[in-house]
Amino acid sequence: ELRRRLQAEGDDEASTATNPQLFDAGLQQAVARFQRRYRLDADGIVGKQTLAAMNVPIARRVGQIRVNLERARMLRDIPATAVVVDIAGYEVSLFRDGQRLFQGRAVVGKPFRSTPVFSDVITYIEFNPTWTVPPTILKSDVLPAVKADAGYLNRKRMQVLTRDGVEVNPATVDWRLYPRQGFPYLIRQRPGPDNSLGRIKIMFPNEHMVYLHDTPSRDLFNRSERTFSSGCIRVENVEQLAGLLLDDPDKWSPAAVNAMIEAGQTRRVSLRQPMPVYLVYWTVQAFENGEVHFKRDPY
Repeated sequence: ELRRRLQAEGDDEASTATNPQLFDAGLQQAVARFQRRYRLDADGIVGKQTLAAMNVPIARRVGQIRVNLERARMLRDIPATAVVVDIAGYEVSLFRDGQRLFQGRAVVGKPFRSTPVFSDVITYIEFNPTWTVPPTILKSDVLPAVKADAGYLNRKRMQVLTRDGVEVNPATVDWRLYPRQGFPYLIRQRPGPDNSLGRIKIMFPNEHMVYLHDTPSRDLFNRSERTFSSGCIRVENVEQLAGLLLDDPDKWSPAAVNAMIEAGQTRRVSLRQPMPVYLVYWTVQAFENGEVHFKRDPY
């Protein structure tokens, strides 16, 4: 039955076996190919998620294609030179004149803090950024953590600031009052390898307070499902993307980018040519060879 299901999707090799009743190495490879098409862990094992993907009715897949055709129609004017964030595919690409120069895995927002769909323009890159904790994370995560653990701020290399940027001694703050009432200060994390934004932040200022950035939690890129952020997009090999965006190989070679990081100083560098960025939500992807990939729908 498994062989027939894979063959129905065009995998003729799945039907080739000395004993078709056995789950042999050839069938395991066919299952792994199926898993890659459906963006699952390609372990060749028919587990719970693989079985669920195999049992989705054809009518539902046709509906999925229709929805994505409509999304494609709305975004058909994406220029040949742009950064494209594929939210459901957990991937970031940079295209220049239609040629993909960068492709990296991404971590996107959790379902209850989803990464929004919109377009904007990347204007600058910040090396060794500080991180000012945004209001939602401050209220939901950081203030309760500080209230429960007096050493939290010190461990995370965070400082308390007035709205005018004057540092405040955390010991003078009555943390018992928060987050029940409005917090009158800012909390900012100093730059460094353990900063929540990593060592590079790629900015396209927008109302959603969303941007691309590095991360100290790089092990998450190895997960097949990567919805762990609070809305921003963490990018694997972001230093390579930064070098391509700066678009000056003589000045911004990989060595120069790394030297800027290792200097440890916060520095903003404007792009010579602002770059359009599109945050899109595709759950179906077609390739030039005719292969179609169906992605899980995290949101």
